[in-house]
Amino acid sequence: MILALLLPLAAFAQATSHKGALRALAPPTGKLLAGAYIGDETGEEDVLTPQLLRDYIRTTGHRPAWIYFSNNWYRSRAFPAQLAGWIRSQGSTPFIRLMLRSDDRENHAEPLFTPQAIARGDFDADLAAWGRAAAKFKTPILAEYGTEVNGKWFPWNGKWHGRARGARAFAAAYRHIIDVTRANGASNIVWVFHVNWNDQPNRRWNRFENYYPGDAYIDWLGVSLYSMLGPHEDERTPFSAIDNTMQRLRRLAPSKPVIIAEFGTDVNNPREPAAAWATAALKQILSNRWPQLIGFSWWNEQWPNGDNPENATDLRIQSDPALTQVFRKALKHPRINR
Repeated sequence: MILALLLPLAAFAQATSHKGALRALAPPTGKLLAGAYIGDETGEEDVLTPQLLRDYIRTTGHRPAWIYFSNNWYRSRAFPAQLAGWIRSQGSTPFIRLMLRSDDRENHAEPLFTPQAIARGDFDADLAAWGRAAAKFKTPILAEYGTEVNGKWFPWNGKWHGRARGARAFAAAYRHIIDVTRANGASNIVWVFHVNWNDQPNRRWNRFENYYPGDAYIDWLGVSLYSMLGPHEDERTPFSAIDNTMQRLRRLAPSKPVIIAEFGTDVNNPREPAAAWATAALKQILSNRWPQLIGFSWWNEQWPNGDNPENATDLRIQSDPALTQVFRKALKHPRINR
């Protein structure tokens, strides 16, 4: 099926070569890229505005190296050219979460965009069109499929697709996505394999290593770690817990750079002052304790949890003056690439 969808590469405007994209996005030796997700107050991960970016830059004093956002296929299967183009016009790299899912609910099986269906080629026409549009974008793009794959909250986790068989199916699906988009000219995409810091559920079949598509497909590795995700949570996660994950990632793919794709903690939770937590996290990030680390991004967003506004999660730097000062200081560190 896939061969019928591939067009001669000469039909495309010349995209950046894959090696060129990797060179363009890599920071100088010893430097770190500081990206960001800059969401609003609704929890929508595909709605970004110039005002949100202005607020972030004014708060932190820093323009993000990349801007992260979701491409939700329950809204549109098209490449998000307009949003990616706006991000590029602001001097940042678009970082696309390719979210092949039917809705944004958590903890349920995906009925349509299953890893098995993707690997089988059921969505090749959509992926080919997506790849052609990405190729026409020409300049480098960061992209990932299967965010936090070892977390059962997302529908591509193996829990919903046969456990060990589901993990293998995910790896096959990710390889297929990359094969189709590359075959349609999208050499300008730097692909990220993004895991959660711990495997949930904590089962052998769910170890993130089982989902890895392979070094020939993946360019960067990414990891998420959050502490408090609401004002009433009481289970703290110190940022130092990521150390074991970083060691596992290095064993999995020693040649691949790593980014901390998402981290954060609620600014209104009294059990975990956000400024103190972020200070400890950024100290470790900037310390060079993980030679493979090349970048990081805070998840700067607020979202409701039910109807009571007192239950809302707020990770925004601008919501906490102490946290603002932590970031303004850290993002002036000499290791930050500007």
